[in-house]
Amino acid sequence: MRHWILTSLFLLAIQSAHGADLIEFWNTPRHGGNSFNRLPPNQAYFQALQGYGATWVRLSYDKWQPEQRDFLLGNADAYQGLATADLAQLRQVLDHAHGAGLKVVIAPLSLPGMRWSQNNHDQFDDRLWQDKHYWAQAAAFWRDLAQALKDHPAVAAYNLINEPAPEKLGGLAEHADPQRMQQWYAAQQGGPRDLPGLYQQLLAAIREVDPDTPIMLDAGWYAAADAFAYWPAALSDERVLYSVHMYEPYAATSAPNMTRKKPFAYPGPVPFAGHTEQWNAQRVAQYLQAPLEWFDRVKLPHSRLVVGEFGCMRRLPGCQQYLEDVLTVLDKNALHWAFYSFREDSWDGMDYELGTAKVPWRYWQAIEQGTEDPLKRAATAAFEPIRKRLQQ
Repeated sequence: MRHWILTSLFLLAIQSAHGADLIEFWNTPRHGGNSFNRLPPNQAYFQALQGYGATWVRLSYDKWQPEQRDFLLGNADAYQGLATADLAQLRQVLDHAHGAGLKVVIAPLSLPGMRWSQNNHDQFDDRLWQDKHYWAQAAAFWRDLAQALKDHPAVAAYNLINEPAPEKLGGLAEHADPQRMQQWYAAQQGGPRDLPGLYQQLLAAIREVDPDTPIMLDAGWYAAADAFAYWPAALSDERVLYSVHMYEPYAATSAPNMTRKKPFAYPGPVPFAGHTEQWNAQRVAQYLQAPLEWFDRVKLPHSRLVVGEFGCMRRLPGCQQYLEDVLTVLDKNALHWAFYSFREDSWDGMDYELGTAKVPWRYWQAIEQGTEDPLKRAATAAFEPIRKRLQQ
């Protein structure tokens, strides 16, 4: 009996130390990149990112070839258990990241009842936000995934869902003022569009099998930096990180801008929240105060705030200045961040190592043929705002 008790205490001590290590990783500002590739990355890919000085990677698997309809989920219409071959593939990629010395945040783009639009004929899937039946399936999925991955040494957090948008078809305008957001949430709380409520249910399911791994939560309205404004409080779990994405002003930084006869410039006047504003370093800094103000209001340390994505179209004049302006704010506030994106093999728009030139036809040919990305990368001027900070 005495031997059994000592062994149990030893195992509990190991588990506790493991948990402490995971959350302590986030006590220091961590800088990395996003991996949204169509082919599962190999170790050389992760070594290249780590070679720049990155400490973590935010990993999405939804573009990989699935065993069934949806990678890992089997079918987002009716989750019945993890797809075995997909889980093995994910484990192998995590092994590659660990071998390169990177921590990984796992970031699904789909949940049951919320299939990523690019895997859904470009249609926004609102079912998760209409029917709590899908909440239960999502909780089962995350319980299963946490059970499977909780001991993998590469995993630094579970990012429960990328860019949720329960507000999109729910009657709340994007970038509404805080008072309007709070009024909207008061009417939705407890219903299927209650994002903090969903997170609480998923978190409880994960903690049934994994008490230690940090949980990362994106704000609503596609992780907008001002969308925590309606949350009345932080979640009670002390191992929770809160994430926003930074592409504002989206009308200037995004792909559709490049197709305009006269693209919006940065710095310059850009449409935002229904009117035109002057966007520059000062406006970027002002906008990014929104999550910091919410953190202060709910009494969270800034070390729990993550800018999980940020970027702009690399061929847009002013993109380099935009990256510089965003990163200046993030570093001034000692925030965690991950740029979008690192060596993406399905879209070149924010692959800054490619500079500002168009990619050759062989890049698109490789996508059509399902073969490896043939382009060489280098530390270009477009990448410099990110590169110099990764190496600090």
